[in-house]
Amino acid sequence: MFTRLRSELAYAAGLLRVVRATGIATKRPDHTLGDHLAAWAAQNGDRPALASDRESYSYRALDARANAYARWAQARGLKKGDTVALMMPNRPEYVAIWFGLVRAGIGAALLNTNLTGTGLAHSLAVVAAKVVIVDAALAQAYATASLATPAYFYGETANGEPRLDVEIATFSEAPLTEQERPRLTLSDPALYIYTSGTTGLPKAARITHSRCLRIMLGFSAAIGAKASDRVYMCLPMYHTNGGVIALGVALSVGGSAYIREKFSASAFWSDCCAEKCTLFVYIGELCRYLMNSPVRPEERQHKVRACVGNGLRPDIYAAFQQRFGVRAVLEFYGSTEGNAVMINFDFKPGAIGRVPSWAAARFPMTLIAYDIDAETHPRDAAGFCRVSAPDEVGELLAEIRDDPRYPAARFDGYADAAATSAKVMHGVFKAGDAWFRTGDLMRRDARGYYYFVDRIGDTFRWKGENVSTTEVAETITIFAGVREAIVYGVAAVGYEGRAGMAALVVDDIAAFDLAGLRAHIEAALPVYARPLFLRFRTELEATGTFKPKKSALVADGFDPARIEEPLFFDDRSTGAYRRLDAALFAAIVSGAKSL
Repeated sequence: MFTRLRSELAYAAGLLRVVRATGIATKRPDHTLGDHLAAWAAQNGDRPALASDRESYSYRALDARANAYARWAQARGLKKGDTVALMMPNRPEYVAIWFGLVRAGIGAALLNTNLTGTGLAHSLAVVAAKVVIVDAALAQAYATASLATPAYFYGETANGEPRLDVEIATFSEAPLTEQERPRLTLSDPALYIYTSGTTGLPKAARITHSRCLRIMLGFSAAIGAKASDRVYMCLPMYHTNGGVIALGVALSVGGSAYIREKFSASAFWSDCCAEKCTLFVYIGELCRYLMNSPVRPEERQHKVRACVGNGLRPDIYAAFQQRFGVRAVLEFYGSTEGNAVMINFDFKPGAIGRVPSWAAARFPMTLIAYDIDAETHPRDAAGFCRVSAPDEVGELLAEIRDDPRYPAARFDGYADAAATSAKVMHGVFKAGDAWFRTGDLMRRDARGYYYFVDRIGDTFRWKGENVSTTEVAETITIFAGVREAIVYGVAAVGYEGRAGMAALVVDDIAAFDLAGLRAHIEAALPVYARPLFLRFRTELEATGTFKPKKSALVADGFDPARIEEPLFFDDRSTGAYRRLDAALFAAIVSGAKSL
């Protein structure tokens, strides 16, 4: 009883902090991001705001620098409603640029710094960018897109293109006059942040001033940030976790941040110690990389008291806390564009959070039944969907409401109207309703805790059963010697569904205990979920936010003619893994060897 009461109190306290903080973001419709930055600067003055190995800014200096960029944009003929794309590695200047753009009423499209060619051209086209700002270090990558969009480069380039870093010095940093300030509201677009998946071209999520502020202030309140905190920022700032959540956690309370250009597992804890960091924001795989790195003295000498993020696998949650001594690991569920958000305020192992009954009206979410084979949601005779029963897997949906009393229920969509429409589901429980499709399969227990199962499209069917790639990967990665694992389904001639396959990175393939892994998998998973094929790699490709790239692996299948790396087949007739060569492959595809 006491544990249950403590859980309810923790949730109540956490949610109330978030609701109170996000309410500030919507209290004044005309008080936008630029106004908040000015208020933070007035309150904190010369206190340190952002620092890196390149430059540092106090609150006052950051606000002033943003004014110069706002004037630069206006001098280039840019006006409210236009979009400027920004392609720059992590650094404080990045923040000053996009704050200046949004202060001038211009949407800042935050480009993935890994993009080239077609993907980069698409990202600019989908937001109709009038201008692109490119760091000189990325000039060659930018050139691969063969774009006509006017470009300004930060730093010297080989071809002598226009230099923003030189031009900006000629613009005043004084506060904008009333005539220079565009009339903005919280509903105006501020940022475009691109969703990164494992396949397909990026979609540009439309982030309004309201949404950006609610993210910043909400997560700052959730983690209990204070002016004395220093946030370690090493995730890409073109994504929400690195560039909005971490930034907001620091700035909204008068704290500071140290910005590292790229994540480094070997430098992570030494940086935290040297920079006296107390908080950080994570992506789940960042934590796994840290767990796989050698033990260092700094990992227990730091002052980090808490972290917040999403995607931390349940199998390492407790081990991460124990090894690194981080007292509070605050796991949340959410997406850049979506209106479904949960935070695991009471640290329930494996859960992504829950929505107490008293908060359901403010955060309307539910699971509905999903047929994986038919790739659709079953509907009853009246044409409506069914809520998933406790522990039944379903897709998470969040109701869309255009109601100022429930700002968290808004869905602002993407720059592309067709992409926006594809994420909205109508007539779910009654005619005329509208729900945001997360694309995530989950289960909810009897107490209301949600547990992530898999992404729709990742879960596959084999032997008449549904296989969760996430569950199988978690099982494999806790085996000794396994550093990383990706699980996926591959087509097999003569069989319905897809056969399970796992790509692994291990410490030492020559010494790896294959028999032990097979015994471990056999003890933990039902027969239909056990991968039939193993592929050993030296590394696994991932997106800039560490999401695994599966499409090329799926395309290779289990054909040794396409794969030079070690391949193994789980021969159920002998109870052992066999090296998969051309002869065994031929036997499998011909049906001579059954799966």
